[in-house]
Amino acid sequence: MKKTKIDHYTDKEALDFHSHNKPGKIEISSSKNMTTKRDLALAYSPGVAAPVRAISDNPEAAFDYTSKGNLVAVISNGSAILGMGNLGALASKPVMEGKAVLFKRFADIDSIDLEIDSADPSEIINSIKNFAPSFGGINLEDIAAPDCFIIEEKLKEILDIPVFHDDQHGTAIITTAALINALDINKKTINKIKIVVNGAGASAMACTNLFKKSGVPQKNITMLDRKGVIFHGRDHLNQWKLSHAIETEDRTLDDAIKDADVFLGLSAKGALTKNMVKKMAKNPIIFACANPDPEITPEEIEEVRDDAIIATGRSDYPNQVNNLIGFPYIFRGALDVRSKTINEEMKVAAAHAIANLAKEDVPDEVVAAMGGERPHYGKDYIIPSTFDPRLISVIPAAVAKAAIDTGVARIKIDNFETYKDQLKQRLDPTVTILQGVNTYIKKKQKKVIFADGEDENTLKAAIAFKNSKLGIPILIGKEELIKEQIKKIGYNENFDIEIVNSKDTLKREKYVKYLFKKLQREKGMLEWDCDRLIRNDRVIWASCMVACGDADAMVTGNTRRYSSSLEKVTKVVDPRSGEIMFGLNLVVNRGKTIFICDTSVIEYPDAKQLAEMAKSAARVVRLFGFDPKVAFLSHSTFGEPATDRTKRLSDAVEILKKDNVNFKFDGEMQPDVALEEMYKELYPFSEIVGNANVLIMPSQHSAAISYKMIKSMSRAKVIGPLLIGLGLPIEIAPLRSSTSEIINLASIAAYSADVIDYKK
Repeated sequence: MKKTKIDHYTDKEALDFHSHNKPGKIEISSSKNMTTKRDLALAYSPGVAAPVRAISDNPEAAFDYTSKGNLVAVISNGSAILGMGNLGALASKPVMEGKAVLFKRFADIDSIDLEIDSADPSEIINSIKNFAPSFGGINLEDIAAPDCFIIEEKLKEILDIPVFHDDQHGTAIITTAALINALDINKKTINKIKIVVNGAGASAMACTNLFKKSGVPQKNITMLDRKGVIFHGRDHLNQWKLSHAIETEDRTLDDAIKDADVFLGLSAKGALTKNMVKKMAKNPIIFACANPDPEITPEEIEEVRDDAIIATGRSDYPNQVNNLIGFPYIFRGALDVRSKTINEEMKVAAAHAIANLAKEDVPDEVVAAMGGERPHYGKDYIIPSTFDPRLISVIPAAVAKAAIDTGVARIKIDNFETYKDQLKQRLDPTVTILQGVNTYIKKKQKKVIFADGEDENTLKAAIAFKNSKLGIPILIGKEELIKEQIKKIGYNENFDIEIVNSKDTLKREKYVKYLFKKLQREKGMLEWDCDRLIRNDRVIWASCMVACGDADAMVTGNTRRYSSSLEKVTKVVDPRSGEIMFGLNLVVNRGKTIFICDTSVIEYPDAKQLAEMAKSAARVVRLFGFDPKVAFLSHSTFGEPATDRTKRLSDAVEILKKDNVNFKFDGEMQPDVALEEMYKELYPFSEIVGNANVLIMPSQHSAAISYKMIKSMSRAKVIGPLLIGLGLPIEIAPLRSSTSEIINLASIAAYSADVIDYKK
């Protein structure tokens, strides 16, 4: 069982992240156009009068005319913040904003964080009761026990929308799923096992309750708090602990662990010892879920047992018990049927859906998301990955069905297969793509050059690349300037990243020889000209490093115009044999992914170049897990209106037809025809209309203008331009790229270095 170092970020980086651009992590935007006087009149006065009257007559109409049905309140009083304790309501706001972001990212649920500055459960209950009509669900978070029990129980009594304390039930659902599969693998029966739960907080009690609901007899579960075993007759037990008390002579964890089949730890580092593990039953199941450090490490367990199934709360070990697998999708299913609550049956349904998903054969899309590694159901894979794209369709459907079956749903779903397809459209595939790329390159550890090492964003990207274990960064620049920048962004100046520059005489001599051999017949270049280029230009130097095998890949740009960087790179590196060079941008907007080219290289491609571009783009798109559907774009659609400028595009289509390529294509067509399904009725003869994902633009001008307008004027996420067709894995970041954009390009360069054969 492998362990990797957890990613590290300085406090300054974290603070910069939260303060950059707009402070915080969330904002509110309109879902309707607000451009004309009529739009504003419909949105406010007098247009709002009609829905106001409708809701007054029938409160259920609020689901139809407002955002209530897709809106969750994320609420805390800051009394138990992420293991840091009671730091107050306001201090919990960054965490609650983060939770709201996760709701949106993973389940397309809108969330508003509300921090209640009170330690009085009654006051908190009353506050939530009064503003609850605005929301479709309530997510309670980081509220200390026993107040969290009191607040949730009372709210569930008085409200007719789902109330869910994720610290309790999210952990319980994922842990129960893990338990179901671990028992299946170890051939143990749920009503015969002996469980020890170390910890008696909100999560531990919720897990224990769900274990019992799933079939574990109460007498078979021993729970411990800081004072030891919770047993009948022990003094000063509150009502919640008393409900888990059993008749037993055991008083300590060392007593209780003897012959136990399952250990669940929601307590503290070091609580479980190797000697205790030795005492457990054959084929033990050990869930050591204390964070950031588990009750016992997997390595320590494996020193004394080779038959244990192990799970932790950490991402650097297999079988991570992570609430992210649960809460977004549980709320998604509950909201979609307008459920009045999240009941026990819905929780059990979620647990079984998660457990069953891990048993299924893993499809290629999940393999891509997990970096090319196909997991198999077994000891090291009892819980699906948090980035498994199937979660969005499987869990909400199970939860929604349970809500309907138990009579708490306001509406029914007629066709669950159609519903699952609709759920899949909510997922942002960009994150899945990059997760797959990053997981893959972590195993390869390529040397990636960050050529603009003195630039702050590039330096931050290199440090994050290293800390995230994506590969081995190499910085190009003056050492003293780089160290000054490192201190400026909050790191020690002795930070362990290799810094290279032209003072390295041996490397310089090698690069001069390489470059002179390549350029000696071009423009009368002499050896000293090549030496001057290498000494004075870090992009030339860095490109030579890759060309001469001193690094695997490179990212540059950010401090100069794209064309300037490209000119320097192509002095050193030729196009890949048999391919055309062009820029390809990946754009994601509202769940739809498209690839746009050529955004950066060929100013006005002819028909043959357009056809070759389509072939190369299709190859690259497949590497990212998409089935290419190529549309050649123009101001005209299938010859109307016909102009001299559209002939290149129709000729490119004819070239592809003759070449009998293995992907779908068509053109020329306008962009709305390529992307919007409503045009299928007008052009039924084309398989591309309405569902194209590769857009071949008629010129670099239109391509660059299009993607930059999309990026600037919408919420679209843009990756690229990726430099396709170059003979080495080098990417060029556009001028003033963000740290994240540079990291993405560096990751793709490292990925390309391994999956593309540049010698062909």
